[in-house]
Amino acid sequence: MDAENEQQNATPDTADAAATKSAVSRRAVIGWAGAGVALGAAAVGSVAAATRQDDPAPAAAAPAGAEVPFYGEHQAGIATPVQDRLHFAAFDVSEKATRESLVKLLKEWTKAAAAMTGGREVGTGAATGLPEAPPDDTGEALGLPASRLTLTIGFGPSLFEKSAPDGQMVDRFGLKAKRPEALIDLPGFKGDKLDPTRSGGDICVQACADDPQVAVHAIRNLARIGMGTVNIRWSQLGFGKTSSTTPDAQTPRNLMGFKDGTHNIAGTDTAKLADHVWAAPGDGPEWMTGGSYLVARRIRMHIETWDRTSLKEQEDVFGRTKGEGAPYGKAKEHDAPDLKAMPADSHVALAHPDANSGLMILRRGFSFTDGTDGLGRLDAGLFFLAYQRDSRKAFVPLQTRLASSDKLNEYIQHVGSAHFACPAGVRKPGEWWGQALFG
Repeated sequence: MDAENEQQNATPDTADAAATKSAVSRRAVIGWAGAGVALGAAAVGSVAAATRQDDPAPAAAAPAGAEVPFYGEHQAGIATPVQDRLHFAAFDVSEKATRESLVKLLKEWTKAAAAMTGGREVGTGAATGLPEAPPDDTGEALGLPASRLTLTIGFGPSLFEKSAPDGQMVDRFGLKAKRPEALIDLPGFKGDKLDPTRSGGDICVQACADDPQVAVHAIRNLARIGMGTVNIRWSQLGFGKTSSTTPDAQTPRNLMGFKDGTHNIAGTDTAKLADHVWAAPGDGPEWMTGGSYLVARRIRMHIETWDRTSLKEQEDVFGRTKGEGAPYGKAKEHDAPDLKAMPADSHVALAHPDANSGLMILRRGFSFTDGTDGLGRLDAGLFFLAYQRDSRKAFVPLQTRLASSDKLNEYIQHVGSAHFACPAGVRKPGEWWGQALFG
């Protein structure tokens, strides 16, 4: 919880892309006009604009329902200005699936993703197909704008090699030789209490949007398309972004009430993105160049204990003031921190780049509440998402340090964990998710 830190016939997709550029979809127009009644509209109105991830210009205000370009050098949803809602899903590939069926699915998923992020229905839509057949789109996003929906895919270690019932490691899809060395099985960290049913996965899809129904609709339709080839292993809903990639936006707060992500990497800082987020040529297999490594951690907060803790203790835990978010000894949130002025075991003192030889990760965390734990306590906390150029050199050393002595550990526990290699973006219609990996 780092508070600081194969080719297709291109005709259909080309037509879709042209339609997106030449005209606004009917649904988007309806959404803009009816933003006052659309689910989540209150959040949509104040969000920052989506820009190309490699655009050095500052993000500008976006109209309600704005679309984030699906095609590009990098996948959207990483350096993109953070949306307000999340639906994250980890999938396992069916035992009966073949390399061919998986490739077919990835092609279908890419078409659907391009449509949904463009504010369009999947396939023939929800209400205009053959009456005798199930519709291609589930329909719950009809009339809603795109809401800055982004869909980001990643591949887990188990897709490349998986343990069989007899204990042998199996290369199911002929991908073992293409597994990046950086895509490690994350080590166990002190204090972890990981639930295997909320950890791992062959493939992940991160859906972010400013409307929760748009994000849920996206994952639901991908799961429907994948039926028989993939199954959802676990998923997580998130709200109230806890990190920002837009420096001029107000820093969001986590469920502990503290500003989170003050020293995050800006989505417009191309130099830091190149240094810390995007895999470069020579870093690993060519198919990962321009991609990034994602660590997802479900962090349970002991809310009830925290809420009975004094304000002074809370501020000592973070090393920042709760109101302004200023580092100890400073007046403003973005003042350069004096790490010696705060408790040595405070979160900022341990996590700040100045204390870690300049180490940085890009965070896109979200809060969650999932009912209770059966003992009358809220099952709530932070769904931590961290993107980096190499997890071995970023998340692993940072979390090792935090797990050993962070005062915050008294109030949190890591209960879910996963690691994924997120390839570069789909650059043009006709290409598909994972094409360079499976080619």
